[in-house]
Amino acid sequence: MLEKVKSWTDKNIEGDPVIWLVVICLSVFGILVVYSATGSLAYRAGVNTEMYLIRHAVMVGLSLFVMWIAHKIDYRYYSKLTRYALLLAVPLLLYAWLKGESHNGASRWIQLPFIGLQFQPSDLAKLALIAALATMLAKRQQKIDDFKESLIPMLAWCGGICALIAMTNISTAVLLFATCMLLLFIGRVPVKYLAMLLVVGVFAGLIAMKVGQRGATALSRVESFINPTEVPYQAKVANMAIATGGVFGNGPGGSVQRNFLPEAYSDFAYAIIIEEYGLVGGVFVLFLYLVLLYRGMRVVANSDRAFGGLLSAGLTFAIVIQALVNIGVVVGLGPVTGQTLPLISMGGTSLLFTGLSLGIILSVSRGEQEDYSAMNGEVKNKLRTA
Repeated sequence: MLEKVKSWTDKNIEGDPVIWLVVICLSVFGILVVYSATGSLAYRAGVNTEMYLIRHAVMVGLSLFVMWIAHKIDYRYYSKLTRYALLLAVPLLLYAWLKGESHNGASRWIQLPFIGLQFQPSDLAKLALIAALATMLAKRQQKIDDFKESLIPMLAWCGGICALIAMTNISTAVLLFATCMLLLFIGRVPVKYLAMLLVVGVFAGLIAMKVGQRGATALSRVESFINPTEVPYQAKVANMAIATGGVFGNGPGGSVQRNFLPEAYSDFAYAIIIEEYGLVGGVFVLFLYLVLLYRGMRVVANSDRAFGGLLSAGLTFAIVIQALVNIGVVVGLGPVTGQTLPLISMGGTSLLFTGLSLGIILSVSRGEQEDYSAMNGEVKNKLRTA
């Protein structure tokens, strides 16, 4: 029986096994936290808490399925889809800005017909831009110093996509821009061109803050963090949750601040983790994200193809940087941003895009393993025939 299970696993669960384990651990944590943190939300909505638990568990299951499908596809195929994905993302971002569903003063969502889910075009735009940059960098490695042919398209796409996202979500645009800078640096783009991209990004950001919907909110949050004359309400309650968590926490379901903390199941899920599982649980979750970063970079180091390495690096950076920013906000190291905790916060289509990103990383890992096995097979055949 065990041999059959192992055989099935070897055939169907490929790529880096540590990444699979990390994803499953974070997903389980997410289900536990969402179930605990949605009690007051369910009470206000007049429904059972199990409804949110079931809905989140279904989305987690779907994200794992998307991840499995994506990891079975040759990662080189994604290079062919990047341009179409980018061209689709632009009108969707414009539509979300002008006519999207509005929450908390920002129209970041598009209502998907028939299924009742809301979709953030920024999730598609992030994935498409990172994959497109990896493709362009891989194709232009031999002429990376050619400003007109190589750098202008990358600068234009980075500045344009980040500016469109910043119209409704400045923090997401900043994190994506930072990810692009790291990816270009790894892709051997000269520092002088990175400085030019920084200027383009700052200019686009200023325009977005002036024209977009969240400029005043972003400035007020930064000012509140720099001059903390009055700590924001979310930060106060998050600090209380962390303080009462202690070393080992109050146990699963033992959170008190979940009843007072806005977005306890989303933006501030990490505070609930510390309150219920203590410093030990908080450090463990942080450790899982750092392991994911290490394994993602290990895929990069083992990759013999530029596109695979750059793609894995960009997607790993995007997930882990978002997680670290969320954790930093919760513990008071940065201003409130509204960034969710990947794989843990309650979400809809964002979970699916996270699963897709992880599946692509695993696809790169699987491809490198297959290349390595094929190379070893050729060496053994040569030794036999020698």
